[in-house]
Parts: sequence; C-alpha cells; structure tokens
Amino acid sequence: MFTPIPVAIGLRYLRAKRRNGFISFISLASILGIALGVAALITTLAVMSGFQREIRDRMLQMVAHATVSGYGEPIADWHRAVTKAMADKRVAGAAPYVEAQTLLSGPRKQPAIVRGILPVEERKVSVIASKMVQGKLDDLQPGTFNIVLGRELATWMGVGVGDDVVMITSEALSTPLGAVPQMKRFHVSGIFEAGYNEYDRGMAFVHMQDLQRVQRMGEGVTGVRLRMHDMDQAWEVARDLALSLGGPYRVSSWADENANMFRALKMEKTIMAILLSLIIAMGAFNLVSSQVMLVTDKQADIAIMRTLGLTPRGVMQVFIVQGTLIGVIGTALGVITGIVLTLNLEHILHGIESLLGVQLLPEDVYYITGLPTDMQPSDIVIIATVALVMALLATIYPAWRASRTPPAEALRYE
Repeated sequence: MFTPIPVAIGLRYLRAKRRNGFISFISLASILGIALGVAALITTLAVMSGFQREIRDRMLQMVAHATVSGYGEPIADWHRAVTKAMADKRVAGAAPYVEAQTLLSGPRKQPAIVRGILPVEERKVSVIASKMVQGKLDDLQPGTFNIVLGRELATWMGVGVGDDVVMITSEALSTPLGAVPQMKRFHVSGIFEAGYNEYDRGMAFVHMQDLQRVQRMGEGVTGVRLRMHDMDQAWEVARDLALSLGGPYRVSSWADENANMFRALKMEKTIMAILLSLIIAMGAFNLVSSQVMLVTDKQADIAIMRTLGLTPRGVMQVFIVQGTLIGVIGTALGVITGIVLTLNLEHILHGIESLLGVQLLPEDVYYITGLPTDMQPSDIVIIATVALVMALLATIYPAWRASRTPPAEALRYE
C-alpha cells in the first residue's frame, strides 16, 4: 500500500508467471545480454589498464621523471644545476648525463642511444643497477671505456660480456682526407634487462667521462635528469629549475617524451570500450523486443487499468518500471560477475594453461607475463551508468506504445 500504483503493477508483472513463455525467455536473454556485456567490459578495461600501468611502471624505472637539457649546447656548470635541483623538496634525486645517437658495430651493426652516466649518481634517478643480469654497473669507471648493453641489443649484435664493440658517433672529425666519423672501441662489461623493449634493444650505458672524451665535450653534459617524489609535478619542477638557472634550456617530462605511446594506449582502450558496448546494446535491443511482446500480451490488462482510472502516463510508467528493473538486474549481475572474474583472472589463466597443457604467455616471448589487472572504480561506474541508460532508453518506445492503447479496441475481442 505504500508503493505508487504504477510501480506496484510493474513489480507485479516482473514477478508473475507469464502465459507466453517466449516473452519470459526474451526477458531472460535481455538480462543475460546486459550482464555479459557489463562483465566483459569491466574485465577487458581492467586488463588493459593493468597492461598500461605495467608498461608505465617499467618505463619509469628506466627514465627520469623530468629532464633539463642544454638548448643547442652542453650545460657547462652541471654541478650548480644538480645542487639547485636537490635543494627543491619536490626532487628525490638528480644526476647529470651525456647522450649520443650512435651506431654500435660488432659481428652485426645496430643503432643505439648511448648514455654516459655517473654510476653512483644514476642510482638516484633510475633502477638500472638492479636490472643488471651480467656484470655490474659499477664496472663503468672513467678511462676503462666499458659499456653496458641492453639484452636484446647484445643479442641482435651477437656480442656478450668480454667482447668489444666499436662506437661510431654522428659527429665527424675534420681531417686532411675530409670528414671522418668518430669511432671508439668499447669493452662490453655488462648486460641489463629492463623488461621494456625500447631500452633493452636500443640503449647502452658508458661512463660519462668516457663519452665526454669521445664527443669532445670537455666538462659539459647534455643535461640533468630529475626524479620526483610526485611524478605528476615533473614538468613544473623542471621548469622552475630551468628558470632559476637562467639562460635557454629545454624542459621535458616523462609524459612529454612518451606522449605518443600513452595516447595510443588510451585510444586503444577507448575503441575497445566502444566495441564491447555493442554487447550491452544487443541486450538492450532484446529488451525492446520483450517489452513490445509484453505490451501486446497485456492488451486486456492495459484496457482494464485504463477503465479503472489509470492515466496513459501511469500505464507508461508501469512498463518503464519493469524494463528498468530488468536493466538494473542485468547491470548488477554484470558488475558482480566482472569484479569476481577480474579478481580471479590470474587463477583462471593458470587453470586454462593446465587444462590445455600450453603456456599462453611464455616468458621467452612476452616481456609481460600473466594478466596484470587494474580495476578503476570510475570505469565501473561509467559502465554501469551506460548500461542503465541503455536499458531505460530501450523501455521508452514499448511503454509509449502501451499508453496509446485504446481500451475499447483492446476489449472488443476479449
């Protein structure tokens, strides 16, 4: 007695057994379709967010959060820049570096970025020392001309620890015979594996003083790399440092240097969400079919309710309530199923691998093994909202059609 009449009738229709079992089947298919779409969307977006987080974390282990580099010329007084940076409470670490685009020559040639570092200082801005699989980062001592290669780079070149490689830089020397590329032989003292292809295949490290000698830079450096307590403040901190140093400097952050990759990942996630939303839309279309057939089946009931004083608006509300409840049930089941599936996805993957006797994500092929997941509450809220809106929109036409039913015509053949 405490429930409005249209809501009470809508709930009664939802609980009652219908004479036409096919209508009940279509309604059940609508619920399952919406639930399947919501669960698939939650799980897929959680996996994509997990991969995005894994790639970002691995990348940020190797790169600095921000970089302040010289504009067209090296930074001569890098000690002052490091001191000023460390005086900022937002900065966790700062280290100078020298960087050069080179061609490394061994049994096979490969282009690579060679970065000159100070091993002790480098620990403040990256975890390269902990990624060494052969040798030690401390083997990079001035004057030894040792070099540390990424694992993929060493494999492609066909070299290992103890071999020599020749570094050919883009800078040319002027000689009586013309311009000659600068070349220097380096000894491979270690190999690292970052778990990120861009660095494992295209990066090498040497001592900063050795690269300065090869580049004929004197005491100058390419720039200063910074690590923040909060990486979201990277660009602001680097800008403040550049302004305090005076003179022209180039400022970049981890987001700027990898903008294309993060933009591509975001676009891929958006497109996947749109495609999987079609499953929810399919459930909504089934809901339209079931509601239209229900309206046809309840013609006599509608006519009786109209003769008893229920307005067309009230009739419309009856069927909107019923269709919306079907959407709510399907969305709730989908959210619960999606969350449970996401939380147990790793166990499900291991179960499938054990059942089939295969490894779906072998470690020797993929950098990321397993299925990292990252459920975002905002994603779940958006998915549930979209599903409920689709279900509500799907009920409008059948409910409007029910409200337009003439009582006399409906009761003529009863």
